[in-house]
Amino acid sequence: MPAAKTKPHAAADPAIEALFAGKEPATRAVYDALLAALGRIGPVIAEPKKTSIHLTAGAGTSAFAGVHPRKSGILLNIRSDAKLASARIRKTEQVSKNRHHNELLLQDITDVDTGLERWLAAAYRLSSG
Repeated sequence: MPAAKTKPHAAADPAIEALFAGKEPATRAVYDALLAALGRIGPVIAEPKKTSIHLTAGAGTSAFAGVHPRKSGILLNIRSDAKLASARIRKTEQVSKNRHHNELLLQDITDVDTGLERWLAAAYRLSSG
């Protein structure tokens, strides 16, 4: 599937919309809040996959985060160069010497806060740098 730039007010991508079918409205609201926060960091491309959405900093960059819609929230995986130390992190996986995947659950738009934005900004820089 080709990558498409996704912005909160852009025309809906049918592949992304399909991932939110049957989910609670709050799940989509959290995704929209996440996109709004990412818009403050830099341009983001949302690449829909079969069960998730990869977020990249542009063509030729690897995903800095992965969105996994669930019935009542989003599992968000953030790529980092070190384990993120926070009670919000449900699971961390070290995938290589200097790469970690950190998973957290977002269930409300208030979960998209400045702390999350800092982690996402660092992941974005790691991906695009």
